[in-house]
Amino acid sequence: MLINFFLALKKARIPVSITELLHLLDGLKARLVYANIDEFYYLSRMALVKDERHYDKFDRAFGIYFKGLEDLTEMISSLIPDEFLRREFEKSLSKEELEKIKSLGGLEKLIEAFKREVEEAAREGNGKGKEGEGEDGEGEDGEGKGKERGKKRRGGGARRSWDKRDYKAYDDNVELGTRGMKIALRRLRKLARTGVDNEFDIDSTIDKTAKSGGLLDIILRPERRNTVKVLLFLDNGGSMDAHVRVCEELFSAARSEFKHLETYYFHNFIYDGVWKEHRRRMQERIETLDILNRYNHEYKVIFVGDATMAPYEITHAGGSVEHWNEEAGAIWMQRVMDTYDRVIWINPTLENTWEYSTSVALARRLVDDQMYPLTVRGIEDGMNFLTK
Repeated sequence: MLINFFLALKKARIPVSITELLHLLDGLKARLVYANIDEFYYLSRMALVKDERHYDKFDRAFGIYFKGLEDLTEMISSLIPDEFLRREFEKSLSKEELEKIKSLGGLEKLIEAFKREVEEAAREGNGKGKEGEGEDGEGEDGEGKGKERGKKRRGGGARRSWDKRDYKAYDDNVELGTRGMKIALRRLRKLARTGVDNEFDIDSTIDKTAKSGGLLDIILRPERRNTVKVLLFLDNGGSMDAHVRVCEELFSAARSEFKHLETYYFHNFIYDGVWKEHRRRMQERIETLDILNRYNHEYKVIFVGDATMAPYEITHAGGSVEHWNEEAGAIWMQRVMDTYDRVIWINPTLENTWEYSTSVALARRLVDDQMYPLTVRGIEDGMNFLTK
């Protein structure tokens, strides 16, 4: 059964290996869990999945594979014959115990007598529940808590752990929220201690205090900060209106993660001018050439846009839909590529649709194929490229 389960996880594109499957089997042999599907779920997830990004895929695969199975006990009881269980039970008994069972009429008679006692005890419990209606009853018909006492409720209407989809936000193939973006953007880091001494240096304090004969001497040091410098260009308006929410979250995450962040807006593609405020783009345009001269090659450049437009908007002079551009957008993008060592493009549209768009293919080629989808994995891959 576990081989098929293992293959189901592989089919769901979860990176599980034979080694991890063997770890799960070792746990089952050690009876870490037994006949409880909830406990088996947690054990198998712990043994097989090593990255929280795959938890949601695991939950979906687990739910599909074990659909309709309320408890492993049901499966075990259906697979193991009664005769086998009877023989195993008799092996655990001593000769004296076997003889005593025979004197009572055999194992069948003993089981029947046990069942009768259980039923009588249950009836007595129900009777007490009806008499003590004030304690256990609920309504005039006497049906209430007393009737339910002693029964273990399995599942009922409660949702199973794998059906809750608690880790949906961690899936590395879906659009992510601000928290997930922050985690992914943290891959682009170059930490250095700069600024005012405001962080407690415990090692230096201990060393200095010891050298001072026990007289406390508190030492402070500058806080470690991310010194990476980022130029962020955001496409605004038109087809990007459908991606406003996720782009706002990306901007919020980037602003909190990068201390040296400069943000500019463009429409469709980069031309001779950009702007800081979209509503004032006609009155307060900033020359792109000034941007290239102001920020040195140490800056990492990130373009965010769907790159969805007519191809001539990239390849021809006058291609801009907002103003007359003397030079083609492709020429301006080449200038950006010549100025900065690391440039990427993050695209909020689905990656499997890119091949159907000529403009996306053009934009992708102009940034040396460094175009990434706006997913956890996409941002992480992009940040890894920028840190090289």
